[in-house]
Amino acid sequence: MDQLPIALKLQGRKVVVTGGGTVAARKTDLALRAGADVLVVAPELSSEFITLEKMPKFRHRAGTVQASDLQDAILAFGCTEDDDADTRLYELAHAAGAMVNVPDNSELCDFNMPAILDRSPLIVSISSGGASPLLARIIKERLESSIPARFGELASFLRHIRERIDGRFADLRARRHFLEKVIDGPAADLVLSGDIAGADARVDAELDAWFAPTSNKPVGEVFLVGGGPGDPDLLTFRALRLIQRADVIVYDRLIGSPILDLVRRDAERIYVGKRKNQHELPQEEISKLLVKLAREGRRVLRLKGGDPFIFGRGGEELETLAEAGIPFQVVPGVTAASGCASYAGIPLTHRDHAQVCIFVTGHAKGGRPDIDWEVLLRPNQTVAIYMGLAALPELTAEFLARGADPTLPVGIVENGTKLNQRVVTGTIASITGKAHDAGLKGPAIIIVGTVVGLHEKLAWFKPGEGAQDIGRRTPEPLAIAKA
Repeated sequence: MDQLPIALKLQGRKVVVTGGGTVAARKTDLALRAGADVLVVAPELSSEFITLEKMPKFRHRAGTVQASDLQDAILAFGCTEDDDADTRLYELAHAAGAMVNVPDNSELCDFNMPAILDRSPLIVSISSGGASPLLARIIKERLESSIPARFGELASFLRHIRERIDGRFADLRARRHFLEKVIDGPAADLVLSGDIAGADARVDAELDAWFAPTSNKPVGEVFLVGGGPGDPDLLTFRALRLIQRADVIVYDRLIGSPILDLVRRDAERIYVGKRKNQHELPQEEISKLLVKLAREGRRVLRLKGGDPFIFGRGGEELETLAEAGIPFQVVPGVTAASGCASYAGIPLTHRDHAQVCIFVTGHAKGGRPDIDWEVLLRPNQTVAIYMGLAALPELTAEFLARGADPTLPVGIVENGTKLNQRVVTGTIASITGKAHDAGLKGPAIIIVGTVVGLHEKLAWFKPGEGAQDIGRRTPEPLAIAKA
């Protein structure tokens, strides 16, 4: 390590910035956000200073930097993009005892500015020591996806409960173990979901349980998480965080290995879907299983394909949990209609085709679904049919019997968003035969409407032969007519 990373307190300290352009504005903004008193020295300021000039700790002096400008300064940024002017700042700052940073000029830098991930009061800085600022920015972008925006609120919450916890623990090791439990447990989840009062109550309950004379294990929690249609890149940040936190995962056949690979290695996995020559575990039994696991004090991840509240029976499971007094959280997922249609290049709404989109299931508790066919047959709309592949002949026959145009476009997206995605298109009259000839097995979403006609033009996702060969559509260059 050839540099010492530090977090510098600038509240009430003086920082000098020379230059009035974009780079100077960025350094000024950072210093002001850190609480510094900032003096900008430049003949004139660009439009990027408009909002900064209104801040109470901002001052501007027109002209070039003088020795008196550096009096009592702790830091100075040379952003004039003029070597002579920046060198003068460097010399004056050193004479005044201030440290200097001149962007893109390592010889005039006493320190380097890192790429900053701001989750105040939690701050993450990434520095390459000036070797490659671009690499530091790329690493920061990757961290953005793994550190939720509300981690700053979690840091503030931990500060809020510090005195309460310190007063209960004489043993520092036990205190650390308890804090680890808070940070990696339901209390932190409540903070990250915005429920500060609930988190406060949870910490109090866990403190009481920790010091209780009995060893009663507290009730766990259930995370009902939508896993999306298959592509793990479509998971939400919150879903990924809970997937990696759960003690046990309960999942079904719509969850593929790319998503399961994200689960903690030491987490127990319970499959409740349908296997060959075996019946699917009844919904009532799945709900009871979630209650049982939570009462064992475990954090249970109920992982469902798509969105749990769109034909995912998530509401039924939550009813059971609520009646049993089990805490739960719900994380929505990208539903199959949206994800699969997008990857197939079929917009569910389009100003020239459809101003309404209807989601309907082709499967119901009693077998045949009770569908309002008059609603489905209205013009200028898109109908997305979930779980309808097995009933496709009956569905298309009903459409035709009730007066649907036989030429109305229909598309079927099988294994949408996955590497083995297939799209079969046809019409109400022809789609059943085409699906049979293609040997479609599902899972699949059926899309009915004139928007299906845009598939060939707008499809961008072209699955290849392997995981490293995912095609992305590249438009053909525009032909330029010769005069």
